Amino acid sequence: MSTDPVRVRRQRVARWTRLANRIGYLCFAIAIVTFIVGFIVSFNATVASIVIGSLVIGSVLLAPAIVLGYAVKAAERDDREHGR
Repeated sequence: MSTDPVRVRRQRVARWTRLANRIGYLCFAIAIVTFIVGFIVSFNATVASIVIGSLVIGSVLLAPAIVLGYAVKAAERDDREHGR
């Protein structure tokens, strides 16, 4: 394990971004499945609320997680290229 505080923090950010990605994409999957079930069975206010809520939560989680994930990967690549 590296004792460099920058790399430790970068690993922590990477771990949180992976978790946010999983939860965000899970929310999108819930929205899609709920929409399809609602379309087939009965599309009512509850179904609409679940779909909209899942899409909002997924978007709020995924937007920063994707950006931070690319930033961590770019920083790691830069460290490898410059021998740090």
